[in-house]
Amino acid sequence: MFDISLIMLAAGDSTRFDLKVKKQFLRLNHDPLWLYVTKKLSSYYNFKKIIVTSSNAKYMQKFSSNYEIIQGGNSRAQSLKNALEKVNSEFVMVSDVARANISKKMLKKLIENIPNADCITPTLKVVDTSILENEILQREKIKLIQTPQLSRTKLLKKALESGVEFSDDSTAVASVGGKIWYIQGDENARKITYKEDLKKMKLPKPASEIFCGNGFDVHEFGENRPLILGGVQIHPTMGLKAHSDGDVLAHSLTDALLGAASLGDIGELYPDTDMKYKNANSIELLKEAYKKVQEVGFELVNADITVIAQEPKLQKFKEEIAKKLAKTLNIEMFRINVKATTTEKLGFIGRKEGIAVMSNVNLKYFDWTAI
Repeated sequence: MFDISLIMLAAGDSTRFDLKVKKQFLRLNHDPLWLYVTKKLSSYYNFKKIIVTSSNAKYMQKFSSNYEIIQGGNSRAQSLKNALEKVNSEFVMVSDVARANISKKMLKKLIENIPNADCITPTLKVVDTSILENEILQREKIKLIQTPQLSRTKLLKKALESGVEFSDDSTAVASVGGKIWYIQGDENARKITYKEDLKKMKLPKPASEIFCGNGFDVHEFGENRPLILGGVQIHPTMGLKAHSDGDVLAHSLTDALLGAASLGDIGELYPDTDMKYKNANSIELLKEAYKKVQEVGFELVNADITVIAQEPKLQKFKEEIAKKLAKTLNIEMFRINVKATTTEKLGFIGRKEGIAVMSNVNLKYFDWTAI
């Protein structure tokens, strides 16, 4: 047995993927892609340590306690450098979670070739004519680099200390004099880069599970400014006291969405101690929060919202509010229901001192098989 740690890179921003969801959070049955791939590779070998880089380490830690989740960087090289700080094994295997179909045979071949060089790298041959700026290249000399790559840890660390943004480990190790050994890669281990790549792979479909969330918020009357509910002006001067614009409905719905996705609450994302959110447009914050929900693999099924107010009367505004919310979240209007009630003059609401809103939402996994 060789002394090997495994690093899984999952901190990318998926800019070329062109979907609302980040590709590392595509659901394969119940598991996000990053977890599915990490489970698979970690079952192939008894690694000393398994480290996963993330753009949101706190959130990803909720999925598994079997791996060390660390915050990645703004580039592949920086994420890898952060992860290597946790590695003290002689060798380190590095892979991208976007390669979902890495075989045990390929991983075994990497390990078998450890004695041959300082970095073992799988490659694919180029079979089509290749042109660079109108010049035909000798395709026999071109290699397509794949991951995982298996390197001597000390050499990879030394290379990254230079600050150069290496796009792969073999280039990094070669830059400090390390020997590179190429093995035959696997066509099935191609990387998911574009959404169209998903159609070429046989992967488990997302589970048909429903996630419920609820939100409750209350604000007191007392600001001489417009009363806004769900992005709609209800009254020109009956404003609610708040750090933001006081849109209690948008706050409640935001909390419900975040809760269903286990993303915390509105106070964590948009604290009232941050002057950046002073008088902030709560509908824009709702839109931003829902984007975060979508990025981690969910989409809204429906929302049911109850506004509790003795005054003003809201009957004539309910449809307009529903339209505004549907437009904000880019969903069909039938998925939004807005209700209004009073407390029959009981309590602080009955005394016309404030407004409360309860929101309930249902989320489901984004169905990437339908694209």
